[in-house]
Amino acid sequence: MIEVRKLIKRFGLKTILRGVDFSVAPGEFVALLGPNGAGKTTFLRILSTLSRPSLGAVTVAGFRLPQDAAAVRRRLGVVSHMPLLYGDLTAEENLRFFGRMYGLEMLAARIDDVLEMVGLTARRRDLVRTFSRGMQQRLAIGRAVLHNPDVMLFDEPYTGLDQDASEMLDDVLREVAAKGRTVVMTSHDLARAEELATRFDILSRGVISASVSRAGLGANNLLDFYKQALANGQ
Repeated sequence: MIEVRKLIKRFGLKTILRGVDFSVAPGEFVALLGPNGAGKTTFLRILSTLSRPSLGAVTVAGFRLPQDAAAVRRRLGVVSHMPLLYGDLTAEENLRFFGRMYGLEMLAARIDDVLEMVGLTARRRDLVRTFSRGMQQRLAIGRAVLHNPDVMLFDEPYTGLDQDASEMLDDVLREVAAKGRTVVMTSHDLARAEELATRFDILSRGVISASVSRAGLGANNLLDFYKQALANGQ
């Protein structure tokens, strides 16, 4: 579903990504982990068509980037720590706006389903600016899944959430993954990543320095694997 080969990203004279190789099979949930400055957000921005690679080959859902960016966007759902919603519209109005952008048929029924999934049916007619941070993030996920994307990208979606809101987001993420969507999520929360993802890739110094499946961890925990991968990458 995602195929990246020898990806390089430069900003001026600074090289952020130094030849990343990365592939994700349909239905996989990959946690992309690494220290601050490793290039995780830059990498997800390239996958989400918001930034262009300097060199290398990138395909998402069979379409090349940046050449087929419009086709990729129709198959993507993107959630970051910024909800990217309109505060002066209601939850329902936000979803209707984005649904019309995608040209969705039977939009009213789809909005009902999405609001139920993210637990916001009772707040559908409330302005988004009155929502808590956790509610806004749940609606952001609703926006991202509205058009039934093949691939979902989550860039630090837990940033700024309290414990209750984080647990609600856990439930929504599990439901998203259970529907067979391909998921890539960046996170600094190793415990949460270990619980949710089926594979763990470590991005360090601009390359994927290690990768392991949940089963491959065996008796080890993710923290030990993460520390060893960073040590090997230095």
